[in-house]
Amino acid sequence: MQLQTLDWIIVAASILICFVPALFFARRSGESTSEFFASGRSVPWWLAGLSMVATTFSSDTPNWVTEQVRKFGVAGNWQWWSQALTGLATVFFFARLWRRSGVMTDLEFYELRYSGREASLVRGFRAVYLGLFFNCFIMGMVTLAACKIANILFGLPAWQTIVICGVLNVVFAAHSGLWGVLVIDMVQFFIKMTAVFAAAWFSLVEVGRRLAGDASVTAGLKALYGALWDKQVVTGASGAPTMSTYDGSGQRVLEMLPNFAFEDLALMIFILPMAVSWWANWYPGAEPGGGSYIAQRMLASKSEKDSLGGTLFFNVAHYVMRPWPWIVTALCSIIVYPDLASIQAAFPGADPALIGHDSAFPAMLKFMPVGFIGLMVGGLIAANSSTILTHLNWGSSYLVHDFYRRFLVKDAAESHYVNAGRVSTVLLYLVAALLSLTMSSAQQAFQVLLSIGAGTGLIYVARWYWWRVSARCEIVAMVMSLVTSVAVPLLLPDIGFAKTTLIQVGITTVSWVIVAFIGPRTDLATLADFCRKVRPAGPGWKAVRDAAGIPEESSGSSAGMALLGWIMGTVSIWAALFALGHFLYAVGEPGHVNRQAALTFGAVAVFAAGLTLRATRSLWRDKESS
Repeated sequence: MQLQTLDWIIVAASILICFVPALFFARRSGESTSEFFASGRSVPWWLAGLSMVATTFSSDTPNWVTEQVRKFGVAGNWQWWSQALTGLATVFFFARLWRRSGVMTDLEFYELRYSGREASLVRGFRAVYLGLFFNCFIMGMVTLAACKIANILFGLPAWQTIVICGVLNVVFAAHSGLWGVLVIDMVQFFIKMTAVFAAAWFSLVEVGRRLAGDASVTAGLKALYGALWDKQVVTGASGAPTMSTYDGSGQRVLEMLPNFAFEDLALMIFILPMAVSWWANWYPGAEPGGGSYIAQRMLASKSEKDSLGGTLFFNVAHYVMRPWPWIVTALCSIIVYPDLASIQAAFPGADPALIGHDSAFPAMLKFMPVGFIGLMVGGLIAANSSTILTHLNWGSSYLVHDFYRRFLVKDAAESHYVNAGRVSTVLLYLVAALLSLTMSSAQQAFQVLLSIGAGTGLIYVARWYWWRVSARCEIVAMVMSLVTSVAVPLLLPDIGFAKTTLIQVGITTVSWVIVAFIGPRTDLATLADFCRKVRPAGPGWKAVRDAAGIPEESSGSSAGMALLGWIMGTVSIWAALFALGHFLYAVGEPGHVNRQAALTFGAVAVFAAGLTLRATRSLWRDKESS
């Protein structure tokens, strides 16, 4: 793909608009680790929310969504749509608790909640485990996507893409701290959203031109609907999806719910995510109980109200605003590139080792006109940078604040720790770059992350509501999830990823619950201090409140409104998703069924959103009155 002068001007402008404002935060970020890693705890809700959205929209996200749609149809997105349950639980149950804790990182929480050497051990181990291994693995996924995109669009080898992205991201992450990351995220959000809408628009134009001889969006939607509605996804033994006429034995491409008669597919893309994964598996950005860079934004918020509001905005934007442009582009790619051979034929200079179904998204960008290509390239750079910058700052906060400062050099000047953060930023990217060269696809990396964290999720919820959860429980959960991620596939190699995950979850959960009852307990003084400061609600802390003489009303419960907000918030998000989907289908097929479905789901979304806002306002009033 050749960029014209106008495209290069737009790319340069996009980079300047994103990154130049961050330069002005270098001095402020260098004042202390609180400024460098937590923005002085003064971030407003809208900036925290925009940053969360931008961070979770990385260069691998549209690639991964495209792969799911091509392999499993639109319903394949339930693998991440199900995480709305986790996200809304964080909004209504955990956002305020995190902000009350007053910690700088979510790992500092361990020595607030637990006692003894085990608390310090968990904090130090997870600082390296998450800050280095997990964090670099995620950045490796994002970097792999950037390499695939650059290889498809420009024929760049992987090492050149790694160097270019590394110089851009590492310099700014080390220079400007979290303040700079937040400002960059805010600008990049709007660039990325404009770019993906443009990609969907021109993909539909190309489908309309090919199938109907009419290069318009409406013609493209009608042609797309007509070509795909009676088709099903048939995944062969090699994992390569093909299209065939629907006969009831597979997953119809455009259906938003899976065909439950197709047992293995339904288990993997819907039943497991909806019934188990959202509460049982730890995954960055969708952690049960909150955590990682989501917790970082909540902890950086200037108040409990801002913490809750920012997280709520993030979930609405994440699950409602973003999916359909990606999905539409992915559906169009099925028409234009029905198999991997057609992608390779269209881009003969691309590295065959990098070609996969996740390559179909960048392949569709060749149909964008001059000017819009530049916007899309700028958007892809923004998508890569927003995620990498966040992970560099987040991972560095763990390594410096929770490991280096806590265990190695305890009493140095603030400037020393800020400089240590800048050095660790460089090292983290180098490790991530090397890891990216060992990966083959976004789906593969996604499943590895889920597997390693399988079964640990429930403990990150229970520790807020049950005093018996101890540091020893967390150690056992981490060890068992890691051991079972290796042992179960070795002992039962033919049962598939979904059933493997279920076995892992069962073994890990039972293990840590047993330890909660028979293992060493956190001392009462630590539990009482935590209870007074964070004010967790529910009967799980009654024994501690009674023993320490803490009045129950100090918990500021509002559990009923929190539950209402969680349920109605999730319903409103899913209903809005379905309403938008059926609206697009109604344009493609002007029959009454899709139109009526769009209106029905839209009405449900509005009603549920009203109840969600009512619950939110009630929780805010509860905070003000307390």
